[in-house]
Amino acid sequence: MSGGLGKMLIQLGIVLIIAGVVIHVGGKFLPFGNLPGDIHVEGRHGSFYFPWVSCIVISIVLSLLAHLFR
Repeated sequence: MSGGLGKMLIQLGIVLIIAGVVIHVGGKFLPFGNLPGDIHVEGRHGSFYFPWVSCIVISIVLSLLAHLFR
């Protein structure tokens, strides 16, 4: 049992490292968070920001990758 858990934790770690590198490097080249349709409202007492179009794009990409590697 611990061998399977160990493999899963190693795979999860690799995925998190890759995701961190993509976010760090891709943040300079990809406009995620600033796409048309992302909600940003500023008021007198604060602001609200929700990148829903960026979330949809990321969801589609992750779904396609999951489908390809299944």
